[in-house]
Amino acid sequence: MEKIKTIIRKEWAEVFKNRMVLFTVAFLPLIMTALPLGILLAMGGDASMDAAGSEMPDAFNAFCPPGLNGGECFQVYMVSQFMIMFMIIPLAIPSTIASYSIVGEKSTRSLEPLLATPITTVELLVGKCLAAVIPAVIATYAGFIIYAIGAWLIVTNRAIFAAMMDARWLIAIFVVGPLMALLSVTVSVMVSSRVNDPRVAEQLSMIVILPVLAFFFGQLTGLFIINKQVILVTAVVLIFIDAGLVYLAAKLFQRETILTRWK
Repeated sequence: MEKIKTIIRKEWAEVFKNRMVLFTVAFLPLIMTALPLGILLAMGGDASMDAAGSEMPDAFNAFCPPGLNGGECFQVYMVSQFMIMFMIIPLAIPSTIASYSIVGEKSTRSLEPLLATPITTVELLVGKCLAAVIPAVIATYAGFIIYAIGAWLIVTNRAIFAAMMDARWLIAIFVVGPLMALLSVTVSVMVSSRVNDPRVAEQLSMIVILPVLAFFFGQLTGLFIINKQVILVTAVVLIFIDAGLVYLAAKLFQRETILTRWK
């Protein structure tokens, strides 16, 4: 554990000197938090539009608990669309950190001495993965807590607030979020072990964001509804995917090959 802790401290000391990494960690959660809060403010906290007696679209009904009128259902629906964007945080932040921490060390000439130490490959990868996952999870949780506090202050109707904080989003943030962060890190490790340019590694690693965008636009256009069952299935699938990717990343991370390729 001491070796892993040393790797984590070393990663944070070097990676966070990069302005792009700092920008991603600091401002991305704020932007993703501001989107749903901005919608709440634009709608005045409690939507006054009353659609009682009118036909509600099926997409609204899926988000609308009993007792809310049309305007309130629309408010919950709109905020729920942008809650998916919270899932970008645990994908983008570790991707940026992990891709820089491996490839970036080549440009600073610190990778060769590190790989020459007696630390095992597993310890090295665990340290690098945790160094990327921990800031992403903390940033995701912090952004969601800020959003929850802001929504509590803006929304006076507690039924609307409860609908915005239902089980699917809590599972998505606190369970799926860390699993997605691990997915992003392992993909970044595999990409970084095969390329020489940090910018190329980061750009290729950001491909993992595409499924989240597909979920966002799919629900926005009404192709499907992300409910609690979908979130739970996603969590289970991610567990198996993460396990497979971690094993594959360890196999692909060959010290001698990496040093030879980067000479």
